Amino acid sequence: MHLRDLTQYLRELADNNNRPWFIMNKPRYDILREEFLEVVTQMIAELGKFDPQVKFSNPKKAMFRINRDVRFAHDKRPYKTRFSAAVAPNDMRRPSKAGGPTYYMHIEGDGKMLFGAGEYMPPPHRLKALRQHMVEDAAGFRKVLKNKKLVATFGDIQNEGKLMRPPKGFDPEHEHIEYIKLKSFFIWTEIELPLNQPEKLVPILAAGLKDAYPLVQWMREAKEEPVEE
Repeated sequence: MHLRDLTQYLRELADNNNRPWFIMNKPRYDILREEFLEVVTQMIAELGKFDPQVKFSNPKKAMFRINRDVRFAHDKRPYKTRFSAAVAPNDMRRPSKAGGPTYYMHIEGDGKMLFGAGEYMPPPHRLKALRQHMVEDAAGFRKVLKNKKLVATFGDIQNEGKLMRPPKGFDPEHEHIEYIKLKSFFIWTEIELPLNQPEKLVPILAAGLKDAYPLVQWMREAKEEPVEE
């Protein structure tokens, strides 16, 4: 992918976030979008080598739209200023209703790439299942938290949106209570894009996300109660 062209485009979009500019530069966007699709396609192929559940995920469904939903937002800028994708099993774009861990990445105009895995603000039934899983498989979760490669790449699980008190029904003295308080279960890191060696982008991304696989595996084991329709 022409990473310098992409970061330049995203910087210009940030400065000209309006429909006339976007339409005028649509040919640039279309080319970059096709190149990004190839990146996501290669990314899925590499992920499938260690995680068979995503091997046949649809790259087009994994990609986020650049249009923002501004219907209920204070920020009325119509376009996102990043190219992003979330890879989930079974061709699900993002399991926002069903729940389940995804692999995520995005590229910013500042020349950086963020990538990670897990569940961001999962629906209530998934949140409950993950919290209960920490209780029922405390040793397994402890093993994930101490995984050397995961810790080296991502550090700890992000603590954004943490409850002040333990959720109802959970022991305040449980060894994982600080994680049980979380509303999201996601690990991520940010790196500089290999602007001078774009061919290294997918290998770097795949190697990093492979380190997240132990958490993804553990989260998939969380047993959920049936959801009423």
